[in-house]
Amino acid sequence: MILTLTPNPSIDQTLVLPETLRPGTVQRAESVSSVAGGKGINVSQACVNANVETLAVFPCGTNDPFLRLVKQQALPYLATPIAGTVRTNTTVTSPTGETTKLNGPGPTLSAHDLRALQDSLLDAAPRAHAIVLAGSLPQGIPVDWYVTLTALLREAVPNIPIAIDTSDAPLRALYAGLDSGIAPDIIKPNGEELGQMLGIDGQALEDAAARGNFEPIVAAARRVVERGIAEVLVTLGAAGAVLVTAEGAFQAYPPPITCVSTVGAGDSTLASYVLSRTMLGCSFLEALEKAVAYGAAAASLPGTVIPSPHDVNFADTISQTLSF
Repeated sequence: MILTLTPNPSIDQTLVLPETLRPGTVQRAESVSSVAGGKGINVSQACVNANVETLAVFPCGTNDPFLRLVKQQALPYLATPIAGTVRTNTTVTSPTGETTKLNGPGPTLSAHDLRALQDSLLDAAPRAHAIVLAGSLPQGIPVDWYVTLTALLREAVPNIPIAIDTSDAPLRALYAGLDSGIAPDIIKPNGEELGQMLGIDGQALEDAAARGNFEPIVAAARRVVERGIAEVLVTLGAAGAVLVTAEGAFQAYPPPITCVSTVGAGDSTLASYVLSRTMLGCSFLEALEKAVAYGAAAASLPGTVIPSPHDVNFADTISQTLSF
């Protein structure tokens, strides 16, 4: 079972435009859709679509419209009741694949909410094959909460792999927490987020990868591995992804697609990687290949549509072991 925690879930609303977004003008959408979203929710949705057991843990009011969407999507869930309302994130997509996102701030969680959410995760943890902590943190939660959760999970279920996918202050706090020896097994930054962790220019890392130069990414990710995180999976959009571990560095290009929406692509990549490593016993390179193919499939689908295995082109992923 893949256990996910989404501390700041969202109703993901997607507006599909028939033309390029023009700020400051009035435009009409071709379609509007809403789904239950958030990074951990998307990981659990990928599991459901692949017929893999999962449980999504998140905070949500008992009458929140978000719950109706979760049930429509047939997601097994454990909701911790809160007084606030789940945020709405709005995505605008154009025919070129350009994506504009406007994310809401989310509710403020009380100390009681935080303890209840933490207890829900720890209660479910012994049944998991892997645990994914993902997304931003809502207001009221300390920026180092993922560090706290990792320490608690290590004590409660020491042999269960932990993956974390976050950004900004929580990601920097996660890196700082490595000083005390508290580390997840897997992280999934993009190039910008890897730069955030290390205090370096993440855009320069992305630009180098776009030119086919993965050496800066590998060097940066190795710094993180040396600090104690065993597997650093760096997603790079059209340039695929790089995986760095103590055993080596690996890179994979995605199969050719027409990009429709990048929303959920990174989450699909992480879901596939975690499943491949923890439940299918795949090697690092095999898991990376599957993960990149899954991310590409997600990018070829509209809105926050998470792929199923039949949507994924596994055959045309190109991978290599990097020598530097």
